[in-house]
Amino acid sequence: MIVEPRVGIVGAGWSGFAPTTQGVSYKELMFEAARRAYGDADVDPRRDVDSFVCASEDLEEGTSIFDEYVPDQLGAVQRPVHTVASDGLFAFATGVMLIRSGIANVVAIEAHSKASDLLTPGRLERFAMDPVLNRPLAVSALVVAGLEMRRYLHQSGRTVQECSAVASRNREHARSNDRASFAEAGQDEPLFDPLTADQAARSADGCVVMVLAAEGTAGGDPVWVGGVGWSQDAPSVESRDWASAVAARRAGEMAFRRAGLSPAEVDLAEVDDTFAFKQLQHLDALGLDGLDPDSVNVSGGALGEGHLHEANGLARALACVERLRAGDARVAVAQSWRGLPSTSAAAVVLTSSVVGSS
Repeated sequence: MIVEPRVGIVGAGWSGFAPTTQGVSYKELMFEAARRAYGDADVDPRRDVDSFVCASEDLEEGTSIFDEYVPDQLGAVQRPVHTVASDGLFAFATGVMLIRSGIANVVAIEAHSKASDLLTPGRLERFAMDPVLNRPLAVSALVVAGLEMRRYLHQSGRTVQECSAVASRNREHARSNDRASFAEAGQDEPLFDPLTADQAARSADGCVVMVLAAEGTAGGDPVWVGGVGWSQDAPSVESRDWASAVAARRAGEMAFRRAGLSPAEVDLAEVDDTFAFKQLQHLDALGLDGLDPDSVNVSGGALGEGHLHEANGLARALACVERLRAGDARVAVAQSWRGLPSTSAAAVVLTSSVVGSS
């Protein structure tokens, strides 16, 4: 019988988390976050790290085959590097699989945002739409978000007031987070009814690097990976379920099953809140709608910290790691959603001690 190794997060580092990082390149953001993560884990990337996984999307980077621009600043020159064109938690899942399969013992995971370099984000969003039926319409992603919000509220019985309360609570939480750039609400205005500007996360620059290791192969202060899950829902706007987060539900079920735990055992959740209504929708999907609101997105979430694009998922996981290390929780869930028009989602169950099996 093959026994899969337990996987722990033994190092975590970050940089940026600001509306703009003028004079600092994405490579410098990556280098600083990696330096902190390797120091936290007490590893030398050139000697101790077996593989590197980065989450990046050529379209957002403005560079084709972006993985060729990754190795230098991570200490990964002439080492195995994997690129995942998705959210950072998908890269996290890839790292876990590399370790569980026996291919690697120590893996570095990276995701970043240099959103301040995106001069026409709306054009990128439209490019992600179906090229035949949707893209020619030049419909803003905010229109899709507003329509989805209205459908979700109608179907679930949730209210606009509950969404406003999410935005207010997350920004209140953000006031005690040094990484948060948007603890204060801006001027609220309609985006696409019923969605308003106060309920939509604003973009930020930043990078998160994590070091994963098989138990007993690296030092650091480990937070254990109980289980990880991921899923993709409908490929087009027309075929998606507008009332529920199907991908998040499937990802959560997979993560909890692998962890041998149930949503009732979770005492901390960091879930995607790109839009305030998505936080409620994701909590519903994960079976965490009964969790104390003060235990959800204690970091302030993307509404408070800023929207880090492909690094959003790792930002949520970073907040969980910090709380688990501090002893503020025993079981935490981090969940990501890649954003419109995607329906992909990932979830990871983390524990402060070894609980269940992953």
